[in-house]
Amino acid sequence: MKTTIIVPTYNEAENLEKLVTAVLALPLPDLSMLIVDDNSPDGTGEMAEQLGVQYDGRVKVLHRAGKMGLGTAYIEGFRFAIEDGAEAIGQMDADFSHPIDKIVELAETLESCDVVIGSRYVPGGSLDERWPIWRKALSRFGNFYARTILGLPNRDVTGGFRLWRRETLQNLPLERVRSNGYVFQVEMNYLASRLGYTFKEIPIYFQERRFGTSKMSFKIQMEAAIRTWQLPGMYKDLPKLKK
Repeated sequence: MKTTIIVPTYNEAENLEKLVTAVLALPLPDLSMLIVDDNSPDGTGEMAEQLGVQYDGRVKVLHRAGKMGLGTAYIEGFRFAIEDGAEAIGQMDADFSHPIDKIVELAETLESCDVVIGSRYVPGGSLDERWPIWRKALSRFGNFYARTILGLPNRDVTGGFRLWRRETLQNLPLERVRSNGYVFQVEMNYLASRLGYTFKEIPIYFQERRFGTSKMSFKIQMEAAIRTWQLPGMYKDLPKLKK
């Protein structure tokens, strides 16, 4: 399948070249990357353009006017990748927290499901061993909170390392998605689950970012806490997909 990995960026110049080099070295045919940059003042967008030339167009760039959030970055990226002919569309962070080598396994697993998730919470998955206990507990609680309220079957509903079938994304009402922080991952999970799409999870080791600074904020955490309760009402008119 023609596979496009979408990476939203804001001030990731320290990571980008290393990330692109590692991803595009994977033994996957027809693999490309789409960088969605929010006008990074550190030159991330310009670096992405240079990498596009260096890798003969295997790196494409969407430049946005400013820091507009994770959710809208992915929505724009999904639409661009679909228009560009991608058959499998991936999500990953720019900070090396997601294991790049697992992209190959994600792609292989997608042949037997609609969405595959790189999961921290299935057997074999884990969080950075250097994290303190309180941080691991907070991460697990956030995931448990969303899973329980929304009745989701997946073990990892907040993670952002995923691969989607083109047809799955085309059938989701992306124009209605409102979440913009990491709860965007929960909303997409909820939509796909409600419509009857099939998921598989493969275990990953999630490590702390190597370079740069985290984009997590109190505002993003509050959005997640509130939006999780709102989702059932937002999509109560959505019919169950018959497959």
